[in-house]
Amino acid sequence: MNAAATPLDPRRAVLVVVDLQQKLLPVIDERERVVRNSLLLLRLAGLLELPVILTTQYRKGLGDIAPEVMAAAPSAVPLDKTAFGCFGSPEFDARVAAHPGRDQLVVTGIESHICVAQTVLGAIGRGLTVHVAADAVGARTPENRAVGLRRMEAAGAIATSAEMAIYELLGRSDSAAFKAMLPHLRG
Repeated sequence: MNAAATPLDPRRAVLVVVDLQQKLLPVIDERERVVRNSLLLLRLAGLLELPVILTTQYRKGLGDIAPEVMAAAPSAVPLDKTAFGCFGSPEFDARVAAHPGRDQLVVTGIESHICVAQTVLGAIGRGLTVHVAADAVGARTPENRAVGLRRMEAAGAIATSAEMAIYELLGRSDSAAFKAMLPHLRG
């Protein structure tokens, strides 16, 4: 079946937030949009108890994850990496494997044409279905963001938006999770 025809399922999904770091975010084009939409997905992950994997790229040089992102995922322990693609880190591979049956990744972060793209390509190569929240990824330039998104989609990733992913994962309007998310979706 066409992966794009299969909705996200909260029993199968893992949220991956790539490198939303304090020293890197200031140079990212439309960083407020990237952070805002990543935070929406993190809020939903908390409500639905989705596994969350946070990464940093060379934390010593690029700093810690932005405080608001850490506050939205208090139980997540960030994984520091030096490989651009997260799957270049055996620890990342182990974190994904620690959630058997979860074969859908929802990916946010920076930069779309480097770490995000290489992570997505690694996931696709492992047979995972990847949904890239296009409005929750960014780069230093709009051109590089667009090139990264096109490359990921051409490789088989599913382009989505934070809101689209949220509504797919919620599935219905009569749940406590939907009622808890609604005020944040209206903002």
